[in-house]
Amino acid sequence: MAAEIKPEAITVSQPGEASLKYAWYVAIVLMLCNTISFIDRQILGLLVTPIKLELGISDTRIGLLQGLAFGIFYTLLGMPMGRIVDSGNRRNLVAAGIFLWSLMTAACAAARGFWTLFLARMGVGVGEATLSPSAFSLLSDYFPKERLGTALSIFSMGVFFGSGSALIVGGLVIGAVGSWRLTFLIVGLPGLLAALLAFTIKEPIRRNLLGGKESKLSLGEVFEQVKLRWQSVAGICLAFAFQALCNYAQQAWLPTYFARTHGWQPRQAGLTLGVISLGTGLLGAYSGGALCDRWQRLGKSDAPLRVGVLATAFAGVFFSLAMAVPALKLQLTLLVPAFFFLAMPIGSSYASLQLILPNQVRGQIRALQVFTLNLFGLILGPFLPGFFNDYLFKNPLMVGWSLALTVGLASLLSAVLFYAAWRPYRKHYAQIHG
Repeated sequence: MAAEIKPEAITVSQPGEASLKYAWYVAIVLMLCNTISFIDRQILGLLVTPIKLELGISDTRIGLLQGLAFGIFYTLLGMPMGRIVDSGNRRNLVAAGIFLWSLMTAACAAARGFWTLFLARMGVGVGEATLSPSAFSLLSDYFPKERLGTALSIFSMGVFFGSGSALIVGGLVIGAVGSWRLTFLIVGLPGLLAALLAFTIKEPIRRNLLGGKESKLSLGEVFEQVKLRWQSVAGICLAFAFQALCNYAQQAWLPTYFARTHGWQPRQAGLTLGVISLGTGLLGAYSGGALCDRWQRLGKSDAPLRVGVLATAFAGVFFSLAMAVPALKLQLTLLVPAFFFLAMPIGSSYASLQLILPNQVRGQIRALQVFTLNLFGLILGPFLPGFFNDYLFKNPLMVGWSLALTVGLASLLSAVLFYAAWRPYRKHYAQIHG
């Protein structure tokens, strides 16, 4: 049986106030990188109709392109990337990843069928697998624990800047050029410039090291650290995966829902949903991080999990109601709080595992979090509504009920799992911070 890790076994250090100004700059640069990653990842959701018409692809296959194609290598490369992050140069890894995923997004324009588009989407996933583990590790070294929730929430705002921009910019571009192929090209190529921006980030001194020294842990030692905290790790990873499933499902299928149910064109769907997602997502992500940090300062060590329970419970209720009512204005009104609560737990969930593990494990624990998130969230989120459409309801116009069923069940599971992890998390937090 593994021995308990005492708080003094890990040397805890905090950044000084003088370094925080630059730390916020790093958070903003990484948020911009995250924004670009989600634009490239989510643009396909707005192009479902023209791609289906030209390539003759079913809803189930569209779901696979949005989920499995992107997620397969994004998931499988997570642990190797985490190992590199925990001992290598994180800044350079981010820059290389941005270059690759931007190039592969542009390559989607050359697809001649399902499988060539599938391969290009796989390439996007390979590049994007570098960003999150690197960013989490960098920000955990730049910020004190009382500000990490807000810092990671700012990074997470890239999800909503990216998803919202993918809808807004994608809607404008496809409305102007009338070609899904040219849209991929226009969206993908400018991201190559962001790789240069990543080089303005300085590699920080690693903090909170196991044993107080910068050394690479063996896989066995990493496993031992995770094993000591397995209840928290399992509960948080699974809870966040089901929360992510909700986000990926609605991002993949809401534009198609409004096109099929209300006759919206891509431009209208992109602008309307993009504005709602952008505004509520940014506010929700920041509010979740700020609430987490406030509860931390009040001595509530389980603050990230409290935010998770609160947010996922309300998100499921409001989103399901939005899909159940027929009136368009009421649907859009209900989507505002639904998007707000869907965004709220992201930054705090990211922070939760970073707060209970030593530095040499942080990239790899983020990779494990990515693995479970992708397995349940990224792959199943876009897949399930399309699958329910084709095989449960057998009616393309039932996509709203397919979304309600997917998001409602996933949000309930997420809230239950966050709540179940409260008690062990408090114990594991105390092992690091006393």
